[in-house]
Amino acid sequence: MGNLVDLIKADVRYQDSLKACMNCGICTAICPAAEFFEYDPRRICDMVQRGDEDVIEKLLRSDTIWYCGQCMSCKTRCPRGNVPGAVITILRTVSQNMGYYKDSYYGRQQEELAEGIGTNIVDIGYCVHPDKVAPSKHPEQGPVWEWYIKNIDEVAPKFGANYHGDGPGALRTISPESMEELRKIFEITGGDELREMLIKGKNQK
Repeated sequence: MGNLVDLIKADVRYQDSLKACMNCGICTAICPAAEFFEYDPRRICDMVQRGDEDVIEKLLRSDTIWYCGQCMSCKTRCPRGNVPGAVITILRTVSQNMGYYKDSYYGRQQEELAEGIGTNIVDIGYCVHPDKVAPSKHPEQGPVWEWYIKNIDEVAPKFGANYHGDGPGALRTISPESMEELRKIFEITGGDELREMLIKGKNQK
């Protein structure tokens, strides 16, 4: 058994994610990503089970592991109780820790996500928040974001949002106690370390 296989199997999620894949293909048949990409979760589970270091390294350097949308439809359908989506999560973690993600176009997008969404979460408790959106970075939205941000005080309440308010509701201010707990989760689980590593990787380019 080589180093990459060891790293994959050492992940606490592995035992419940890949028990005994029999290559039936049900996960691929139900997978939304497989409909749009050359993506086959059945094949990925097979590669991991075979344990070929060269094949796994190539997989970790490819775009393939970044096609999964983490919907976990595969989990509910597998007759053996495998979770291909969780296997993908483990592979992504190893790819990031080994620096292999840099060889993948979709993998490198993790650096932008870490700097943007990751920082938003630990700063204000939201992945995406109007206060943090730069409309110029979202040309696919046309004028929508810019208009929404400009008119948010009037528009947000119409959608039931509690913009910068206390208490429940979308866009509310997250309490200091909740933010402290959230940041502690990032610290204990290694999320801070991973986020900092990815941001550093982006800034080194």
